[in-house]
Amino acid sequence: MSRPVVAIVGRPNVGKSTLFNALAGDKISIVQDTPGVTRDRIYADVNWLNYNFTIVDTGGIEPESNDIILKSMREQAEIAIETADVIVFITDVRQGLVDADGKVADMLRRSRKPVVLVVNKVDSFEKFMPDVYEFYNLGIGDPVPISAASQLGIGDMLDVVVGYFDESALEEVEDERPRIAIIGKPNVGKSSIINKLLGEERVIVSDIAGTTRDAIDTAITRNGTEYVFIDTAGLRKKNKIKEEIERYSIIRTVSAVERCNVAVLVIDAVEGVTEQDAKIAGIAHERGKGMIIAVNKWDAVEKDDKTIYKFTNDIREKLAYMPYAELIFISAETGQRLPKLFEVIDSVIENHSLRIATGVVNEIMAEAVALNPPPTDKGKRLRLYYITQVSVKPPTFVIFVNDKELMHFSYTRYIENKIREAFGFRGTPLKFIIRERKEK
Repeated sequence: MSRPVVAIVGRPNVGKSTLFNALAGDKISIVQDTPGVTRDRIYADVNWLNYNFTIVDTGGIEPESNDIILKSMREQAEIAIETADVIVFITDVRQGLVDADGKVADMLRRSRKPVVLVVNKVDSFEKFMPDVYEFYNLGIGDPVPISAASQLGIGDMLDVVVGYFDESALEEVEDERPRIAIIGKPNVGKSSIINKLLGEERVIVSDIAGTTRDAIDTAITRNGTEYVFIDTAGLRKKNKIKEEIERYSIIRTVSAVERCNVAVLVIDAVEGVTEQDAKIAGIAHERGKGMIIAVNKWDAVEKDDKTIYKFTNDIREKLAYMPYAELIFISAETGQRLPKLFEVIDSVIENHSLRIATGVVNEIMAEAVALNPPPTDKGKRLRLYYITQVSVKPPTFVIFVNDKELMHFSYTRYIENKIREAFGFRGTPLKFIIRERKEK
């Protein structure tokens, strides 16, 4: 049974993201006094009184705006309302009841979903309660007074919310779905890829660089398997990060990579590989994630019989620290080779979790040592006693040697290459831990 979904909606700047963060227990949503800062829907899992549910933060609803971003935000909020089981409608006691609140209330009434009316910024119940009563005029139930910033009244609000759930929300289900983070610079087509895979405008797409500021999760089912795609805010070069908002986005990209199994680095085929791409890929590489490089906008490149060969060489050269990464040339615009992306993801997930029997990996190491004996230093020779795989995601090996100082990086790389020759491990980094064991 899937978790119930609770959407937090309301006009811009009434405190939706502050409430979302209070419930999520983390700074997941960007909070700033600029209307329109939260542009996309973002999700977090919440537990209250043993009920497990997902909350969705939405961009503020401006009922009558033609601004391209505000219009898209309104559409996103409408999609969130459609997918929600319960809606938390936030208003602002300090601004009082305004005309736009009435229009949002009309939209919610038409949805025929349960609505919990919340009056935010009630930092003193004694002082503000007479103003709270004004919100009965919306005609959508009893207003619940809270202060998201001071975390007052939130428990009472959640009691009302979970009252609309059925008992299935009490069951906790371990989420074992593969998680794929789509990472890359702004405006390389990350959101377009997800929308094409999903077949709906799920993530705001416009040609304004940096439109996706939040990391958002999208579930996509293919051939009976459900995948969770995490679309991340595009990373910018440090000197371009003038807004505090962009700093949040970088932190969020790192945290999106933390919780994924596989990272898909999207590169713009027209621009080619940049220094920024190498830095972004490094975040996933350092954290031992499965890695796919997707060259997007491939349809926009003029090609001859050597184009793909040149492009591949360029990528391998500039991202030389991750020769294991899988490479795929796609177009989000035309859908070219996008179905193939799932095959590559499945293969990388399998390799990321691959475990080799100790006996087999020791045979590979013994053969490698016989072909290319370990180096000596000042008359002392390196001895490799034993190798064993201790974990997966990424596959991690411990090699026992007589002297750690003698185990040079290049010889570790040689052993890694021999293991890869035997087992492939395409798309996944391998980790090696060198331990000393004294000779008997």
